[in-house]
Amino acid sequence: MRATTLSRDGADLHVLDSGGDGPPVLVLHGLAGSVREFEPTARALAPDFRVILVDQRGHGRSTRRPADVSRSAFVADAAAVAERVARGPVRLVGQSMGAHTALLTAAARPDLVERLVLLEGHPAGGEGPEGAARIGAFFASWPLPFPDRAAARAFLGSDVLSRAWAADLAEGPDGLRPRFDADVMEAVVAAADEPRWAEWEGVAAPTLAVFADLGIFSDAQKDEMIARRPATVRADLDTAHDAHLEDPGAWFSLLRGFLSAP
Repeated sequence: MRATTLSRDGADLHVLDSGGDGPPVLVLHGLAGSVREFEPTARALAPDFRVILVDQRGHGRSTRRPADVSRSAFVADAAAVAERVARGPVRLVGQSMGAHTALLTAAARPDLVERLVLLEGHPAGGEGPEGAARIGAFFASWPLPFPDRAAARAFLGSDVLSRAWAADLAEGPDGLRPRFDADVMEAVVAAADEPRWAEWEGVAAPTLAVFADLGIFSDAQKDEMIARRPATVRADLDTAHDAHLEDPGAWFSLLRGFLSAP
């Protein structure tokens, strides 16, 4: 995939573009993630789709400490990638926090979103300042720098997300560090605390909502989301929150089927 940099509002965004003539698909990773997680998704969709992956601000190889981590800043970034890289409307895919960004982008810029796929995303607010603080404290607890990836894996654990974090650590002169800062992640979560039901109900694009049976949302939350927008296509996977890593084959099949539908 070809790497480019898009600059907007004082932040540089790292973008990977598969190229090709297929319909453009823009994919947004979740909190503390990066484009690396979705490179297999891009390969699975090629060559029928042109897949564009972006490290969202504060993540990956994009600006690590942006001045603005509001929801509107993330939405404006996604819109800028659609306009300036894809050169027009995209089929927008997001996971977790990236799904929240994708939802808000579809509501704010219907001209740029032809189809919408939300993997473990929801318009309800977060758990308040306490929830954001717990997430920040977790990331701040990592004993950095890790001397090597084996040490990172030993601390982080063996689940698929922990393995993805360990694989994506950046090498520096003193060891390995994550491609994000704990306090920035806490601020990003805190900015998403407000419920966004009005935006969800106003989304015009055909939408697929994919939930994990062992994910972060209750059955009642999932049901309410669909009830508030009954035209939404719902799919459930027998996985945990990071379904794209835990059962990629099932994820690829769902995604390709919805993106290819007439």
